Amino acid sequence: MNNDLRIAVSLKTVSKSFKTGGETVNILNNADLEIARGGTLAITGESGTGKSTLLHIAGTLLKPDKGAVRYFENTDIYSLNDKKLSKFRNESVGFVFQFHYLLNEFSCLENVAMPLYIKNSQKSKALKEARELLGELGLGHRLDFKPYQLSGGEQQRTAIARALIGSPEVILMDEPTGNLDPFHAEKIHSLIMDLNKKYQRTLIVVTHDEDFSNMMDEKIKIEGGAIRRIN
Repeated sequence: MNNDLRIAVSLKTVSKSFKTGGETVNILNNADLEIARGGTLAITGESGTGKSTLLHIAGTLLKPDKGAVRYFENTDIYSLNDKKLSKFRNESVGFVFQFHYLLNEFSCLENVAMPLYIKNSQKSKALKEARELLGELGLGHRLDFKPYQLSGGEQQRTAIARALIGSPEVILMDEPTGNLDPFHAEKIHSLIMDLNKKYQRTLIVVTHDEDFSNMMDEKIKIEGGAIRRIN
């Protein structure tokens, strides 16, 4: 991969609609977007405008009706077959959602190491990297705890560690602090931005929180199926 490439993710003339009942709802209509490598982008706006849809399309989770999504100016990722697309997603993209989606039958440490297990990494290496990340996020004393034994903030920090493991180029977050009280949400916001500065990942976040969105390099809204830059 050429590290000189400037654009991390680009969407070109992307359209997406859904059918509900007998009605077709157009979410995106020939939308264009470019996200700089190592940059931070907030997707803002009212509920139901397509923020999560845009994030899922950018994150290889939802195929657009038309248009192209490219990472690092390579080929359209949706032209890949399912096996290659899954491999690309596992290696290049990290996800954090509003609900942490941790597995209660596994420890905090095992949950974070799971993406490396899926890549068939050596178990000792996976656990070492997971242990280091959790320590960096202030969870070194929670390694053997199950997710249900953690607080909401600790669960979300664990989810962030899981997203970072394996050094994916792009991190996508969908309302990562939507379930937290303002005090703990603010702490997670600061943590996310500090980690982004340290690791220089491309960060794309859906958020309703104005203070959090103001920390990003760029902010956008979806209006009438088009993407509008706010700053």
